[in-house]
Amino acid sequence: MEQVELSRYEATGILGTGADYEARAAVERGTGRQVVLKRPAPETVRRRQHAGIEARTDRMLQAYQEVGHTLPMVVPIVGYTERAHHDAYFGETLGQAYRVIIEERAVGIPLMSDLRARFTGVPIGVGQNLFALFPLIQPESAPAFAIHQQLLDLEAAYFQAGYVLLDLRPHNVFYQPASGRITVIDCGALADAHGAASRRGQRPPDIHDFYLEMLKFYTTPQPPPVQASGYQEPYGIRPVVNFERELDQMAQQFRAVSHPRLHEAALTMIDQVRRRAYAAFQDFRHDLMTYLEAVDHAHQTMPNLAAARHAWAEALDWLRTDYWQRYLFYPDTELAGLTR
Repeated sequence: MEQVELSRYEATGILGTGADYEARAAVERGTGRQVVLKRPAPETVRRRQHAGIEARTDRMLQAYQEVGHTLPMVVPIVGYTERAHHDAYFGETLGQAYRVIIEERAVGIPLMSDLRARFTGVPIGVGQNLFALFPLIQPESAPAFAIHQQLLDLEAAYFQAGYVLLDLRPHNVFYQPASGRITVIDCGALADAHGAASRRGQRPPDIHDFYLEMLKFYTTPQPPPVQASGYQEPYGIRPVVNFERELDQMAQQFRAVSHPRLHEAALTMIDQVRRRAYAAFQDFRHDLMTYLEAVDHAHQTMPNLAAARHAWAEALDWLRTDYWQRYLFYPDTELAGLTR
């Protein structure tokens, strides 16, 4: 990772714009390497409201230098620009200085695609549903519960380095179905692992806030859909707003689950997270693996498994359509082991 000049790269199109950042595809002149240019969302820059985003960028770069560059599930950061005006490069008149980060293009598909695409009929939640929540069919080359395991490995490494990494929602996670590998494209939502309370006396985020995210975005009390349409919409896409309220809603939903092992495993985690009672990271990992094994058992013994598998396979074929070609995703290769 080094300081670079934007003139080394030719921007080719906008990949997406979130609340904080805009991402543009680009190609490095001379080498042809595909990269992403990430900068504060232009509207925040225009309104001079990007100071917090700049601070997040600096902290992300610091954490990447300390730990992120050692982790295969973190998208490699090629470089960053100085904090300067970039109006000439982007053809704008924002008139404000900011930093641009240059990252490698993530391979695979996002577990949740751009929200705006749902209005054109794109099944934006298909990745999350197929591969994280209802993995009814898995290639032999991918380990069991690959997404969950890698997210836990990522968090454990950051936690050991003194950070709590948050906002690991499905839109920040790219997935390669053939290998089960994930790539996280935003590691900027960082809190101190042992942070002090704020001046207002509010509890600072701790590792249990990450555990809540794992439960909210990567577990569900719902059984696998038996119609392909059930794979279209993402699950739990709203960010966490109220810690206690989120857990109350989860507990209420999981109490209605009839599978006894699944019921018990989910409620055990919810109770431990609510009380912030996990003394060690490995304790949560153990409980989550127990839950996921119960999920797999519940899925494989469901009476309408054949119909669920048929719906799963029908939804998988959506990934062969033109929309997903905007990503570095090769369906003939990536989906070959999932067609049985």
